[in-house]
Amino acid sequence: MRTWAIANQKGGVGKTTTTLALGRLLAQRGRRVLLVDLDPHASLTRAFGIPLEPPPTGTLELFEAAPGDARALARDTGIPGLSLLAAQPAMATLERRSATQPGLGMALAQALERAAPHYDHALLDCAPTLGLLMVNALAAADRLVVPTQTEPLAVHGMEGMLRTGQMIERSRRRALPASVLPTLFDRRTRAGTSTLDAIREAHPAQTWVQAVPLDTRLREAEALCKPELPADLAAGRGLEAYARALDWLLREDAALEDAA
Repeated sequence: MRTWAIANQKGGVGKTTTTLALGRLLAQRGRRVLLVDLDPHASLTRAFGIPLEPPPTGTLELFEAAPGDARALARDTGIPGLSLLAAQPAMATLERRSATQPGLGMALAQALERAAPHYDHALLDCAPTLGLLMVNALAAADRLVVPTQTEPLAVHGMEGMLRTGQMIERSRRRALPASVLPTLFDRRTRAGTSTLDAIREAHPAQTWVQAVPLDTRLREAEALCKPELPADLAAGRGLEAYARALDWLLREDAALEDAA
């Protein structure tokens, strides 16, 4: 199983939309995909129409003293090949619990390792906060995918995320390749084009040569959660760009496997 952490230390850059789009496209290609909502705000969970009251079972149970089974906790999304581990607001309490419950930093990696025979890909939708949940995601991941809005303020979050990935890479003593995925690109604006150029210049080897364009059909993540995609969304330029980005990420993974 390949595990991708979808993360950025800035909100509003398209993390949940990226997780949904890549996950759905992988499932369409016949892959068995597990989506893991690691954000206490639970945007990914709510996109599938799962109420937060009463709290659903899901990700939080992986951090219990006797952790639950990820496969048993995952729920069917109604989309063939796509499963979800739901988030709960109480996940925000894990930071305090980590002081008295040792070993929480590797809880997610251990849970995904046990579930690996049943999935081809796990996509981790991370909160924009550097804490226990993000550390868990980066400790478990085979690749860090950094969606980055093409506007100046988002670049700071991207740079911080790349530095965090490097820090975790050193501590775990295992490579954590990072891929920068420009999103919400509006070619009509000078800020958008100049920011995209700056990202490519700063990180040429890690940045996708294209960009996911600003597409109003992707603004509502719930549309990506329907069993049948709306025709305009399925044929839209946003989802088509994500399909090309997925091809790039899969090629990057294949190249690493060939070099191993």
